[in-house]
Amino acid sequence: MKTSGVRFTSGMLPIAVLACSALLPGLSAEGQEQKAASAAQAAGEARAEQAAWPPANTKDVESLDAIVHAVYDVISGPAGERDWNRFRSLFAPNGRLEPIFKKPDGTFGHRVLSVEDYAKNGAEYFRKQGFFESEIARRTEQFGQMAVVFTTYESRHAKEEKPFARGINSMTFYNDGKRWWCLSIIWDSERPDNPIPEKYLHSQ
Repeated sequence: MKTSGVRFTSGMLPIAVLACSALLPGLSAEGQEQKAASAAQAAGEARAEQAAWPPANTKDVESLDAIVHAVYDVISGPAGERDWNRFRSLFAPNGRLEPIFKKPDGTFGHRVLSVEDYAKNGAEYFRKQGFFESEIARRTEQFGQMAVVFTTYESRHAKEEKPFARGINSMTFYNDGKRWWCLSIIWDSERPDNPIPEKYLHSQ
């Protein structure tokens, strides 16, 4: 995913719970009503945003294999436009993409991108530069409706070239009973001081 928050804790509660005035001691009745109204508005906006999100091609999201393939496929190609509505359709509306990078002083940082941030930055880059990213190995963990996929990639400017970069994308997904949604992609690149371990060069 080479084109270049919120921290959740175990105490994080869903909006519906936070909206309950019984769990908001210390606030006046008016304050509790405002909190509940704000929470309800946020929930309504989230539902409206998802309803307006581009619908996915069923074949892109019917399985983990399909959606992982679609993520790589939609960003890959010669210099030119990408199908950003297809890209959006693979993600939940609040999805995040987070590259990890090494700073000049040797420490590390990460950047948090929304789906729209990535599309905006990527569109400019891909118009000028061919980019092909392919999966070379994968490890998947799944429980219930959630899945975490470690997918090792190679990046090229043209299909015939040697890769100019390799790394690992950590992709998280959930299934709502009808389809898979990508929630996040976090990635780190291979470097001389950060070689890809042998176990991640072979699918599990």
